[in-house]
Amino acid sequence: MSHYNEKRIGLLVGRERDWPEAFLAAVQEQRSDVTAELIKLGGTYVDDDSPYDLVIDRMSHEVPYYRTHVKLAAMQGSYVINSPFVWSADNRFFGTAVANRLGLRSPRTIVLPNKDVDTDVVPDSFRNLRYPMDWEGITEHIGVPAILKELSSGGRRLSYRVHSVDELIQRFDESGTRTMILQQIVHGGDHIHCLVIGGKDVLLLPYDHHLNRYLARRELDPELAAEIERSALLITNSYGYDINMVEFIQRDEELFVINSTNPAPVMDRELMTDEQFDWAVNKTVELALDRLDDPRPQKSPFSFADKS
Repeated sequence: MSHYNEKRIGLLVGRERDWPEAFLAAVQEQRSDVTAELIKLGGTYVDDDSPYDLVIDRMSHEVPYYRTHVKLAAMQGSYVINSPFVWSADNRFFGTAVANRLGLRSPRTIVLPNKDVDTDVVPDSFRNLRYPMDWEGITEHIGVPAILKELSSGGRRLSYRVHSVDELIQRFDESGTRTMILQQIVHGGDHIHCLVIGGKDVLLLPYDHHLNRYLARRELDPELAAEIERSALLITNSYGYDINMVEFIQRDEELFVINSTNPAPVMDRELMTDEQFDWAVNKTVELALDRLDDPRPQKSPFSFADKS
C-alpha cells in the first residue's frame, strides 16, 4: 500500500474499454493527489506488498489468479471493490436463496451436480449422488422451457434455453466441469436491471432483449420503482457489495428477482445511453474517492442480513 501522501487506485479489467478509460480520466481530472492505473501482474509472491490503497476488481471472476492476488491485497489493507471474500462465497443459486430469505419473489431454481470434475475419480467418488437423476421430476418442478445457466456470479455467463427433457440432458452433458442451475422462466413482463453503487445510489435500467441494450427512458409506476430500489438495496447491502447489479422481471403486479448479484456489471456505451454511462462513471469515481478518504473494514463473507 502507498505510504506517501499520494494515494493509488489499481484497476483489474478485461476486454472492456469505455468504463476504464472514462474512470481513469475522471479521477485524474478530479484529484491531483490520487493516481489511478491498470494493474500489471506477472506472478505474485506471498510476501509482496500491495502498492494500491484501493483496487477495483472487474475480472477475477474470469481469471482465478486475479482472485488469489486481490485476496492477498485485501489482507494487506487494500480496500477491494468488491470484497473477494464475499464474492468467492457468492453464486447465482445462493443469491436466489438470499432473495427468498429476504422475503422477495424469485423463480423456481435447482442446482445440478457436475457432469465432470477436474480431478481423477474412482468408482466411489460419487457415491453421494443418486443415479440416474430424476430428469422428469426436475423439469416437472421447474417447468419448460427453462434457463440452464452457469452457477458463478459476475459478468455475462453461459446460459441456454431448454425446451424439453432431452434438450436439458443434452446441454447438461455438454456442461463439462461447470456447475449449472436450472431456473424457471418468468414469461412476459418487463426486464428492469438495477445498478447499485456505494450501497446507496440506484439507477433503474429498463432492458430491451431485442435491442440488447438499455432503454433511454420508461415511465415506471412510482410505487413499483420504489419497490425495485428497496429490494435492490436490501440484497446489495446484505452482501456488502460496493457495486452490484440486481435483475428483475415485473409481470402484472408481481416482481421477480431473476439475478440477485452481478458484482462486475457491464458498463459501456454500447449497452447504455450516454446519460446512463455518465451516471455510472461519476458514481463509481465518487465511490472510489470516498473509500480512499474514509477507509472502512470490509464485510465478512458470512454476515448476510436476516429478512427480519
